[in-house]
Amino acid sequence: MTKIIGLTGQSGAGKTTVSEIFAKNGFGVINCDLIARKATENGSECNKQLAEFFPDCFDENFMLDRKALSREVFGDPDKNKILGTIIYPYITKLIEKEILRLSGEYDYILLDAPTLFEAGADKLCSIKIAVLADPEIRLERIMQRDGISETLAKKRFSSQHSADFFKEKCDYVIYNNGEAESAAEQAEKIIGMIKES
Repeated sequence: MTKIIGLTGQSGAGKTTVSEIFAKNGFGVINCDLIARKATENGSECNKQLAEFFPDCFDENFMLDRKALSREVFGDPDKNKILGTIIYPYITKLIEKEILRLSGEYDYILLDAPTLFEAGADKLCSIKIAVLADPEIRLERIMQRDGISETLAKKRFSSQHSADFFKEKCDYVIYNNGEAESAAEQAEKIIGMIKES
């Protein structure tokens, strides 16, 4: 029976780095950001539904302008909720399809999912892991990675859960404040416990 593990955490905490360690240890990895992109491919049903609420973020072929959508929803809880209500069922369906595909190959599958709880994908997981980092470190990483201003990065933070939320909801926490070896050591230790259980 394939075990599904959820990996989540705040923006800029370094989930990708951690998910790579799991991949090296024989876990099948599902990148839910890529799944979200698949759900919002040009002309998709999801896009058509989103365009009803966010018409300025689409062209006539239902091609999504991601930056425009980010500007519109980050920092606006109501719009964020509408976005989630529409997009998450499409994402979950694609995740389930991918789990089915990979379960023949892997004993363990890692869902690398920033919005694990919002999408309800936590229900698919027997173990949940959070990657956390200090706010100033996350801010620096996001500004560099996405080429955005401090204001926009902070706005993005405001729409996310607190570190306490993740500590409460997850079985394990990995702290990734820049010492790569330390994050790797923590991940390796958790991998060992998962494989022994």
